[in-house]
Amino acid sequence: MHIKNLAATALALCLGFGSAFAAEPQVERQAGMKAIGASMGALAAIAKEQKPFDAEAVKTALTTISTSAKAFPDQFPVGSETGHDTEASPKIWENPSDFRAKSLKLAADADAVLAAAPTDVAGVMNAMQTLGAECGQCHQTYRLKR
Repeated sequence: MHIKNLAATALALCLGFGSAFAAEPQVERQAGMKAIGASMGALAAIAKEQKPFDAEAVKTALTTISTSAKAFPDQFPVGSETGHDTEASPKIWENPSDFRAKSLKLAADADAVLAAAPTDVAGVMNAMQTLGAECGQCHQTYRLKR
């Protein structure tokens, strides 16, 4: 009985610490950026014909990009400028309305591409050009170069 209580307590502590760590905005936004990066990678593999066209994979990637980009503006609260090896530029907090606009533009572009539902490699290539340009513009301004 004592071992079960000890194990339950240890599990609760681990879950509590994990939840606290996951709630950090730097961690959340890094996870979102990694999700977007993986999604862009999946689209790139199709565009380069390294993987066959897969409409469901395209839909999943575009949905992930849209969802993550919509969440970004709220993941940069004042006080989260440093920590967790963040690459966020101080310019985000100097011009939050522009950062929000850029993030929401990426989400809107992903939604527009999703609504048009690319049906072939050429459609995915066009989507990559549109979304890649948005990512690049935001990174130029709001990501620290390391």
